This record gives sequence, structure tokens and C-alpha cells, in this order.
Amino acid sequence: MLKKYYKILEKNPLFDNIDDYSIDQLLGCLQPKVKTYEKNEFIAFAGDEFTSIGVVLEGQVTVIKENASGNKVMMSLLDPGDMFGEMIAFSNFSKWPATVQATKNATIMFMEKSAIVGDCPKMCTWHKSLIQNMLKIVSNRALMLNKKVEYLSIKSMRGKLSNFFLEEYKKSKGQVLDLSMNRNELADFLNVSRPSMSREMGKLKEEGIIDYKKNQIRIIDFDGLKEMAE
Repeated sequence: MLKKYYKILEKNPLFDNIDDYSIDQLLGCLQPKVKTYEKNEFIAFAGDEFTSIGVVLEGQVTVIKENASGNKVMMSLLDPGDMFGEMIAFSNFSKWPATVQATKNATIMFMEKSAIVGDCPKMCTWHKSLIQNMLKIVSNRALMLNKKVEYLSIKSMRGKLSNFFLEEYKKSKGQVLDLSMNRNELADFLNVSRPSMSREMGKLKEEGIIDYKKNQIRIIDFDGLKEMAE
């Protein structure tokens, strides 16, 4: 069943430098479970017992954190090949720190934490590579969360949007940005209200800084956007 997803798994940094044949051997060792979820169905709730790391095989899921006042903040939006739960695997925590929900019909592969970070009974030659890849992923995710904190620390709506668009520009290497998030998800990610964000984007469009259509953003005045981000 999992063979049709090998190309997806190869995109996941957990399986970096591990070919199809070795992935086949490795999965035989890890004995993962595959589950399907309908759109808007919850995959895990904050506070649930944590046992497994999830990899998105199909669909899309979001990781949501609720603050003390009850407001929900989107931490990340995950597509096929992306993973969740890896930050807990090497920690002393035994509970999910956030809620995971399917935003589209989704298929998830779950690998037990003990199978990844524990001793390999079969002395699998690729297990060491798996653990090294996991440590690299955790480090990169920590850096990404730092970036999330940076967005939260920016007070103005314009500053948040400008910084976000510039970060996306660096990733895409072009002035046309195809965002993986819709407006509601972007507002959650930036921890702002959707109506206020839409108004600010409308102003940026009127001023000739950006143009947009649905989830596509085109940067028209790069220098102007950069000034607002500083």
C-alpha cells in the first residue's frame, strides 16, 4: 500500500538520501500505520497522549495552538511529504502540545516514536541515517518557529504582511508568489484578524505595492515593500 507514496516520502527530509529500496526495508522495520481523515476532522488534540509521528501522504493538515485567552493561532500548514510531531519525539513531553486538523481529505502515515528514536532490533543499516535526519529536521523546525515569533513581535499589520511577502519572495526567487495558504489561514499564521488583513492588502494594492488574485500575490514595488518591512 505504501509503495505508491514512496515519491512523496522521498520529499520528506526524514528520508533524505534513502532510496526506494532502502525506504522499503526501513518501513518494514518501522511498521507504520496509515489512517485517512475527512476534511475538518481532527487528527490529534492538544493534551492527547503522544505516541507517533505523522507524515502527510495525501491532502493537507494544519497545526493549531490555542493561547490562554482561547484564541487559535495556526502554527503551520502541511502538505504531502510534510511531517508533524517531530518536535516532541526527542523531548520529555508525552502529550501533544497542539491540535492537528485535516483541512482537506487526508491520508497520514504514523510512525511510533519508540521505533524511530529507540534501538533498532534488526540493526537496520539506515536507522542511523534516519535519526541524523530527524535531528536536522528538529533543528530546522526550531529556526522556523523563531521566524513565527518574529512575525508575532511585529506590531503593525503592514509590517507583518511586508515581512511575510519578502520571506516568500526569497523562497520563490520571483515576484509572483503562489501562497499555500488561503486568507483565513494566512490571518491565523500572522495572528491577525481576517477583515483587517484584507483591508490592509487592499490598501497595498491601491498604492501599487502588490497585486493579487486568490492565493497568488504579485510584488509590483519591491523597494516600497522592503521599506515597510524595516
